[in-house]
Amino acid sequence: MGRMGLRPIEDRLRWRLRAPASPVEVRRTERWLATARVFLAVSALVAIWMDAGNLRYPFWTYCLLGLYITHGVVIMLLLRVRQQSTMAFRLLVHAADVVWPALISLFGSSPSNPFFLFFVFVLAAAAYRWGLLETVGTAAAGVVLLWVDSLAVHLGWIRGLDAMLLRHQLPLIQTNDVEFEPRRLFMRSIYLLVMGFLLGYLADQQKQLRGEKAVIARILGRARVEAGLTGTLHGILTDLMEMYGSKYAIIASQEANSHHVFTGEVVLRGDGDSSFKWLENSFHDRGTYLFESPADVCFVRKNLVEEPERASVIGLDKDGNRIHHLTPEPLDAFAHKHSFHDAIVVSFLFGREWWGRFFLLDPSSAGTPEEELHFLQELVRQVGPAVYNVYLLRRLRLRAGAAERARFARELHDGAVQSLIAVEMQVDVIRRQSQTRPELVTGELSRIQGLLREEVLKLRELMQQMKSMDLDSKRLLNFLSDTVERFQRETGISARFTPEVQTVEMPQPVCREIARIVQEALVNVRKHSHATQVHVRLGSRNRAWQVVIEDDGRGFPFEGYLSQTELEANGKGPAVIKERVRLLAGQLAIESKPGQGTRLEISVPWKQETIYG
Repeated sequence: MGRMGLRPIEDRLRWRLRAPASPVEVRRTERWLATARVFLAVSALVAIWMDAGNLRYPFWTYCLLGLYITHGVVIMLLLRVRQQSTMAFRLLVHAADVVWPALISLFGSSPSNPFFLFFVFVLAAAAYRWGLLETVGTAAAGVVLLWVDSLAVHLGWIRGLDAMLLRHQLPLIQTNDVEFEPRRLFMRSIYLLVMGFLLGYLADQQKQLRGEKAVIARILGRARVEAGLTGTLHGILTDLMEMYGSKYAIIASQEANSHHVFTGEVVLRGDGDSSFKWLENSFHDRGTYLFESPADVCFVRKNLVEEPERASVIGLDKDGNRIHHLTPEPLDAFAHKHSFHDAIVVSFLFGREWWGRFFLLDPSSAGTPEEELHFLQELVRQVGPAVYNVYLLRRLRLRAGAAERARFARELHDGAVQSLIAVEMQVDVIRRQSQTRPELVTGELSRIQGLLREEVLKLRELMQQMKSMDLDSKRLLNFLSDTVERFQRETGISARFTPEVQTVEMPQPVCREIARIVQEALVNVRKHSHATQVHVRLGSRNRAWQVVIEDDGRGFPFEGYLSQTELEANGKGPAVIKERVRLLAGQLAIESKPGQGTRLEISVPWKQETIYG
């Protein structure tokens, strides 16, 4: 019975341990309470001063309130000076908050006593800091102190203190004995205890809700594309196992367009480390793990193999309603394959193509089963889309990688491979003519050498495009300078880069796109312009980054200055650069002078929150 009575308290404490308040949050809470403490004391002082004729409070009441205000101000100053609020400091402040109302009530007892609000503040502070158990304990401590006040009044201690003050010609305490009659005090005690219970209960409910949101947010952080689907599932199941005290978990899933069932296991070791591995599948896995059941989530108690007659199942349907008369028979195959005493079974559905269940075996710290099942349903609803996004993005990356490899193969086939075949044929021709017409060999070899040099440049450009670019604003200027220098070295075209700013502050994706734009522009200069000089500039103007690429080549097949809108309307300009500029929400303008050169102007706005978040 004692254990059952403590179970609700343990459940509440469990959620506090799952999502403890951070030091910053604790400090902010103490600051708010310190401000409220001073405001309450000043308000009480103003109230009794404005109505002093009716209440007739003694001199000592004002003194104690003044000390209480000073006490509150000192705590406020300490909280501003101290970097953190320790538990000992909070307990000491809370103990003082409990004693002050009982002490002031002795000096301000009257039918309209405003100091009862001080007890309400103490209860609210306990609820705000902690929860039900601490708030009820605070209410009980306040009740004990009020009865101590009553005992002091009825034993004549206060009258003796008044006599001593009178001998020294000091103001008297003048306690109202009627206010400390047992009947009146009994009702006040009931008020305090009921109020403490209600405030503590509401605070615990709020803290449990906050704990659930914090746990969901923490588990949501496990869904990362770079971790992959296996790493994401591993992290989520490990968090759940640590939260529920389980050492072993199973996950089984199936794609809608496939009959293949994937099963994996997570083992949590004593040192806090865990391991995840996919298991070998068998024909019976679907019946073992993905059996038909009306329950969306369920909690199984007792071992189904050793004590089937004592086994019980608590389950909820997809709408969160309790399912009555739920039998454990669907779990028989799973129970014979995996030995466990208790288990939590949760179903999940990601999109319309991937569904399954995970099993937490022998949880040691689960609370009320129905509440935990509601929480796990909410967890799956909120975390499920994030995991599904990881699944889709990984699949999209695989497809994009396959498409990029196909493009790379196509580029090699249409470029380098065809050129090498042509070179091989020309070499064969030279070999045959070397005996009869040796004067042609030198010219043909020079032409083949030029062709090979061109293909080497194309291969390097292709490799540069395929290379992943880890570039940020600190390295952008150096990267552009190196790119232009390498372009000059490999092509023989005079090229220079001029940075018109000392530092660059832009998001990493914007840096990558600008670098790709410059690379693409230089490739176009080499392939099409027949230029002898090229100049690249990066600057800032009108709250936008400005990239300018100029060359003295033959220009585009139009003359004049065209904005991006005009380029799009006429279907002119480099398509790849236009697409990249559009991605940056920027503007592209081209000034072309046939036979004299080209000038590309790219303007990218500073703020990229809309595109890159």
